[in-house]
Amino acid sequence: MAKGKMIVFEGLDGSGKQTQSELFYQKLIGMNKKVMKISYPRYDNASSSLVKMYLAGEFGTDPAAVNAYAASTFFAVDRYASYKQDYEKFYKDGGFIIADRYTTSNMLHQGSKIDDSTERGKFLEWLWQLEFVLYGLPVPDYVFFLDMSLKGTKKLTNKRVNKITGGEKKDIHEASENHLTRAYEIADELIERYGWIRIACMREKTIRDIEDIGRELMEIFIEKEGKI
Repeated sequence: MAKGKMIVFEGLDGSGKQTQSELFYQKLIGMNKKVMKISYPRYDNASSSLVKMYLAGEFGTDPAAVNAYAASTFFAVDRYASYKQDYEKFYKDGGFIIADRYTTSNMLHQGSKIDDSTERGKFLEWLWQLEFVLYGLPVPDYVFFLDMSLKGTKKLTNKRVNKITGGEKKDIHEASENHLTRAYEIADELIERYGWIRIACMREKTIRDIEDIGRELMEIFIEKEGKI
């Protein structure tokens, strides 16, 4: 049977990935599609142990203390375990996979640690080889980048319970203004390089309605897929 579809929701923390991926999932369920939703990292799984240690600051409280290549392997192992444990057969049998974060998060967050564009390009090529060739993970068919300003994401994450710390204390990515700024700055490069679909989550200084964003996402998907 034909392979399925890998549909990824990407963006900074607080951009609405969890909300919009769940809405998208529910809409496909309503269309009687064979669909599964996954979220990374899988904090309740042993394969995310190094991810949790890294984000909790056990290797250094500055994200830059762990280089992009090393940190990427932590997240990649969790995704490989998820593929083998959770959805490989489902995907190969034609199922739709809705992913809240994916390899794209390493591209965004770890790629932002490398200032030189040529060296960053080498990192991105290495990451692609690691996850999509050596690990054999599915290449995304769609990546929806939820474009929310840093001011908007701060507003939405200010009082949110962090999955790593268990309270309002932020993980090392969320706590670093410099890291988040750099990640947002290279988003344009990644969108152009990989053909991601940018979804504007704000109109001027106002955050758009959740349902309004959800309608746009589904309209774009149906337009590109045709009848689904």
